[in-house]
Amino acid sequence: MAKPRAGKLHATRNDLGANARDASVAVLNATLTDTIDLTNAVRMAHWTVRGAHFAALHELFGTFYEQLAEVTDDIAERTVQLGGTPDGTTQAVGEKSRLEPYPVGLRAGLDHVKALADRYAILAKSVRAAIDATDEAGDADTADLLTGFSRTLDKALWMLEAHLDGA
Repeated sequence: MAKPRAGKLHATRNDLGANARDASVAVLNATLTDTIDLTNAVRMAHWTVRGAHFAALHELFGTFYEQLAEVTDDIAERTVQLGGTPDGTTQAVGEKSRLEPYPVGLRAGLDHVKALADRYAILAKSVRAAIDATDEAGDADTADLLTGFSRTLDKALWMLEAHLDGA
């Protein structure tokens, strides 16, 4: 988990203690970075997928992209609500993402599915750790936000893995 960045919070009337807010902002920013990176990977898969399952995978990846875009906004807004500043610039994502770079040469549908499944699994694991960290810090609302995101990630992972059965 990312270390809290003490002293970098903006003034807010939010009644969570500064330590809880600082811890949550650090966790949210790490999650934001990884989520933007995964969103870009899904977008790449959506754009470049080819093969027998093109139509189904193109649509599935489009759905995943929309889900990730919505939660990205929720994560960034929660960061601001706590007095933080979202760290979602292209430069920050490139520098701080904990996901492996997405292979740009993929075209085959099942190759995209495997690459995305690997990344969804990694992000799902880190989001579960983030739930624990924000809950331990006393920020139940952020833990709840991340719990919903965890369910979304697990469902997407299940759908991706279903495509890989027998492959």
